[in-house]
Amino acid sequence: MKYLTSLALRHTSSFTDYIVLMKPELTLLSVSTAVGSAYIALQGSAHYVLLVHTLIGTILIGGTAGTLNQYFERRYDAMMKRTERRPLPAGRIQPVDALIFAVVIGIAGVTYLALLTNWVAVTLSIITLVSYLALYTPLKRVTPFATVVGGIPGALPPLIGWAVVQGKLPLEAWSLFLILFFWQMPHFLSLAWMFRNDYARAGFRLLTVLDADGTATRLQILVYALALIPASLMPVFVGMTNTTYLICALFLNLGFLSAAIYFYRARTNAAAHTLFYTSICFLPALFLLLMVL
Repeated sequence: MKYLTSLALRHTSSFTDYIVLMKPELTLLSVSTAVGSAYIALQGSAHYVLLVHTLIGTILIGGTAGTLNQYFERRYDAMMKRTERRPLPAGRIQPVDALIFAVVIGIAGVTYLALLTNWVAVTLSIITLVSYLALYTPLKRVTPFATVVGGIPGALPPLIGWAVVQGKLPLEAWSLFLILFFWQMPHFLSLAWMFRNDYARAGFRLLTVLDADGTATRLQILVYALALIPASLMPVFVGMTNTTYLICALFLNLGFLSAAIYFYRARTNAAAHTLFYTSICFLPALFLLLMVL
């Protein structure tokens, strides 16, 4: 009986570890923005099966990116307190098993989208994987500009969702891309500030590591938070939504900008923490407004 219980616990742990490999937090962000974008792109149509295709496809693609990222960075993850307990550095999953898992779900994701959606969605998914893994991941150890490069694959999920539904990328889709791109910078930089010592220990050349006093970091956060305001209002001017959204979006941006200004003045972990969690609340709230108004 004890053996069976131990075996069951080991299999449960293994399943959980494979979920962790997929970076569920980041995958959830990608999936929610892709599905939200697809819902907006439906424009009243009842083809809700396309939302299911978007959901499944982006889970598989996002999971592939997360797994391969952890595979490539497993040695560095072991150097950081924030990531040392991940399945690969902790030894709960072998690197070859993680690689096989990533290849399987990656092929499944691309194949699923290829068979059930269109070439635009498939192409965007492949671009997301290649730019995230072949550009952003290695560049983090070379230049702070990697954050900007990483913002591109990070902002592609709304385009994928829109492409699944319409098979094209009009201005409306690009407005969602811009929102996500500008939002990502304060979101990531606030996180990178809180864990800058970890990143430095692992040899990542992020802005928050090289910018010891936070002068450049706080300026970039403020600039991107300001750029997010017109990006958030762009859906109004391309005819996606209405004045009610405009007013609500302005209030949301006021809160986001206030958190950015707080960090600009304080440059503390507490201020970065406030900004990080403000950003987490901001994005789903904005997308929800776009979906219902």
